[in-house]
Amino acid sequence: MTSEEAKELLNQLKNGQLEEVYVNQADFLTFRSEFAKRSDKKEFRGIAQRNGDVIYKYEPGWTA
Repeated sequence: MTSEEAKELLNQLKNGQLEEVYVNQADFLTFRSEFAKRSDKKEFRGIAQRNGDVIYKYEPGWTA
């Protein structure tokens, strides 16, 4: 996964084009670096999976 692909996936999540994004361990650091740059990162929920994989969802207001 490239940085541009990660940005596009995050934008698609936010815009409702995707319900969730599955990020495998090999792509996690690239995805996470783009994720950390976003001002709306608290609106995303990362759900840890086995073997270092993560499922990301866009859920505005889920954090207090």
